[in-house]
Amino acid sequence: MNGYLIAAAVIGYLSGSVPYGLLLTRAAGLGDIRSIGSGNIGATNVLRTGNKKVAAATLLLDALKGAVPVLSLAALWGRDAGLVAGIAALLGHVFPVWLGFKGGKGVATGAGVLLAASWWIGILCALIWFGMAKLTRISSASALTACACAPVIALLAGDWRLAGFLLVVVAIIIWRHQDNIRRLLAGTEPRIGQGK
Repeated sequence: MNGYLIAAAVIGYLSGSVPYGLLLTRAAGLGDIRSIGSGNIGATNVLRTGNKKVAAATLLLDALKGAVPVLSLAALWGRDAGLVAGIAALLGHVFPVWLGFKGGKGVATGAGVLLAASWWIGILCALIWFGMAKLTRISSASALTACACAPVIALLAGDWRLAGFLLVVVAIIIWRHQDNIRRLLAGTEPRIGQGK
């Protein structure tokens, strides 16, 4: 691996590891988000505090911390560097060094990475998410379905390198949703607006 890719991985990881959900909830006087609901630092759990503005800000910042490294490093060092930075940003969010490697589930950050890597696939997957959310009212089912579609769309478009990159992204997100998948199979996964 050349020096640029190593640097891209480090920059991406550091960007992704900033725990915005934790920082914003504390700044808003909502306490430690890790003691609420699922204990996750992502926007879905932040929403369980009842503060929609903080949840929306968390969603936006978590997406940006994935998108910015991809866009900036792809422009600086090429597409491969941007893709490496994207995977590293996702890993930083899921395994932040500052929180003992216990982070979020990666959906918002993964969405930011996807939109930056291929805006049109990102928009298609967002539409899939909205459609599934309307149909099922289950956030995790919507996210997993949209994520799984991303590499398939890239393959259909003939972009094998992007498809391989997206398979890694999907694998990380699915791995982080093991508990959700078990609850989905058991029919006990909460719907949007409910508690854990």
